[in-house]
Amino acid sequence: MSGEETTLSGMAGPGRLDKALADASGLSRARVQALLGEGRVRLDGRAVAQASLKLSAETPFVIDLPAAVPAEAGAEAIALTIVHEDADLLVVDKPAGLVVHPAAGNLTGTLVNALLHHCAGQLSGIGGVARPGIVHRIDKDTSGLLVVAKTDRAHEGLSAQFASHSIARTYHALVGGCPVPASGTVRGHIGRSDSDRKKMAMVGEHRGKHAVTHYRLLEALRAAALVECRLETGRTHQVRVHMTSIGHPLLGDPLYGRDPKPLRGILQQLGFRRQALHAASLGFIHPASGEALHFASPLPADFTALLEELRDNS
Repeated sequence: MSGEETTLSGMAGPGRLDKALADASGLSRARVQALLGEGRVRLDGRAVAQASLKLSAETPFVIDLPAAVPAEAGAEAIALTIVHEDADLLVVDKPAGLVVHPAAGNLTGTLVNALLHHCAGQLSGIGGVARPGIVHRIDKDTSGLLVVAKTDRAHEGLSAQFASHSIARTYHALVGGCPVPASGTVRGHIGRSDSDRKKMAMVGEHRGKHAVTHYRLLEALRAAALVECRLETGRTHQVRVHMTSIGHPLLGDPLYGRDPKPLRGILQQLGFRRQALHAASLGFIHPASGEALHFASPLPADFTALLEELRDNS
């Protein structure tokens, strides 16, 4: 719990000390290494600091955990839609318009500020700081699901799943035109655009990160289509860049492409001024219980209104 010094004790080993302690305590290996360096670990009553020490058998340990340092961001009472929460993590259904993490120009009013208020007293400290563990992000004007860690153990476990691309994520998007073929895979490295530093672009292998998106047509509409995009990787603006690269930019997207001329009046009439992208489903293995979890989020009201208008005009 944040604000309190606590003690962890148990049996660790055999094996390398930092890994054995991480496995036994639920702390991340990096956190254990830091605590060893601070002299906060005792084996069989004796202080130890060597992370690479080999334990030949199970050995009793005690770890003195300092109170988590308060996060720099301030807690704010911002309403959230929580679709799942337990001692280790929570899943949030983020509305469009909410920035995930404080940054220059958005130091307040973010998801992190809201979570610091919602989780007050429940954060064990990610790396020793009382903060929510943001393991992935979705753009400010994209709506939908994301998972957040409350403990070191959850942060490390979820980060590993994202790194191995084992997290199941699907997005629903309204795009200009109708993709042909109706399903396919877009592969290409994504990096910062040379012409506009606010944008990402398809770039050479030496400059960008490998990115893979699997798409399929859900519904053909007038000058547009509803598509599902399944992410194999998770790069900045991945769906937006990949769909633009095959000639089907997202409707309402202020950065990538132009809306089809027949639809501009509809978008203006509805006041739809964001990319039509929704993180519709999220699946992962719970890092503590090992349970397979899956969550789904319905389309938000503005997205549904646009979809219905497009259907009426088809």
